[in-house]
Amino acid sequence: MSDFDCDLFVIGGGSGGVRAARIAAGYGARVRLAEEYRVGGTCVIRGCVPKKLMVYAGRFADAFEDAAGFGWSVEKPRFDWSVLKQRRDAEVTRLEGIYDANLIRAGVEIHPERAVIEDPHTVRLVGSDRRITAAHILVAVGAHPVKEPAIPGGELGITSNEVFELDSLPERILIVGGGYIAVEFAGVFAALGSRTTLLHRGEKLLRGFDDEVRDALGEAYAQRMDLRLGRTLQRLERADGAIRATLDDGTSLVVDQVLVATGRRPNVAGLGLERVGIELDSAGAIPVDAWSQTRVPSIYAVGDVTNRANLTPIAIREGHAFADTVFGGKPAQVDHRLIPTAVFSTPEIGVVGHNEDTARACYGEIDVYRAAFRPMMATLSGRQERVLMKVLVEPESDRVVGVHIVGHDAGEIIQAVGIAVTMGATKADFDRTVAVHPTAAEELVTMRVPAVTKRPVGVG
Repeated sequence: MSDFDCDLFVIGGGSGGVRAARIAAGYGARVRLAEEYRVGGTCVIRGCVPKKLMVYAGRFADAFEDAAGFGWSVEKPRFDWSVLKQRRDAEVTRLEGIYDANLIRAGVEIHPERAVIEDPHTVRLVGSDRRITAAHILVAVGAHPVKEPAIPGGELGITSNEVFELDSLPERILIVGGGYIAVEFAGVFAALGSRTTLLHRGEKLLRGFDDEVRDALGEAYAQRMDLRLGRTLQRLERADGAIRATLDDGTSLVVDQVLVATGRRPNVAGLGLERVGIELDSAGAIPVDAWSQTRVPSIYAVGDVTNRANLTPIAIREGHAFADTVFGGKPAQVDHRLIPTAVFSTPEIGVVGHNEDTARACYGEIDVYRAAFRPMMATLSGRQERVLMKVLVEPESDRVVGVHIVGHDAGEIIQAVGIAVTMGATKADFDRTVAVHPTAAEELVTMRVPAVTKRPVGVG
């Protein structure tokens, strides 16, 4: 029997921490977990899940409009924010209960309070002032939104945490930021009927994504909302019950809410890392090796607090790999190079592998296969929307190194494509796959001539 109170103490009840706790307990480990807010973490409680439900709500607006082109007569629809909020919040509570039940069923002891690190094998429960010793400590506390850079009146803005607490749909909203959180919420509010302004300091949205994808989204959003690129927010101030936002070009606009989605930072404040000699990296994250182990052998970290790839499925994989390695006798590392991901904007984006610039930097020469077209539904609905698909191929090996999709259900499509790309599929594999007709996705296997050919001299 171990001299410690438990074999594993997990700090944080989000996706990564919960998965690690359950898998470790399944291997027979004595596991405890502390969560100071609600079990489920950002994704379940105030992130991916409730946000995706809001995305679904917004897309009905397009569906009602499109129906007329197919012969349906639909009375002018009316949206009720309170109904969406009540049903969304109820679903989040249901999922939280499932997370709790799964942990308890696995034999994990849950402490609903804050935990901090005292030494390499001890945590302190702040609320009850109890100390618990553990053979291993896993930090899985995630990250939090920040309102950066600081500006006068910045306290008038809200973050992606508070947006779920709004009691009514704002008539006018300013969203600041160009990442996926800002983009997704801008799409949601515009679709639900808010007069939406999306403000971003860069010339294109979604830094790090393929430039053609960024252009396609920018063109679509310019039609759906007031899109202001290359501009920054200078100050906020009260204005007759509303908020006046002044921009760097001297212009201003009056809105009812300002959502600041300019970044997130790891939740490391007051965690006690300095007590055990763990220094943060330049991004304020916990440095770990390929096994998610910190410089202190008994302390590990997974998920957004490590700032490797800040996505829920990655936190889950990292937590599972940690438990397999430490408690299951099955050493496992997570490959962060090929990660299928989606942005639930409207139009939706799905990506796996390199963007075009990165592919050229990695391989020198690539072939670019591209298809841009009007989707079948739009031919009758009359909607002016476009689908973009790109397949990037390294010509020497013929291996597909990137796939980019902009259009309806791009997230669903990229999940399946991600399997093929992860397995090392070649363009020839794509070509010999029978197309499913009529679908938009069939374009992925019917593109035969590259739009851009970049082959070394002498290669046919």
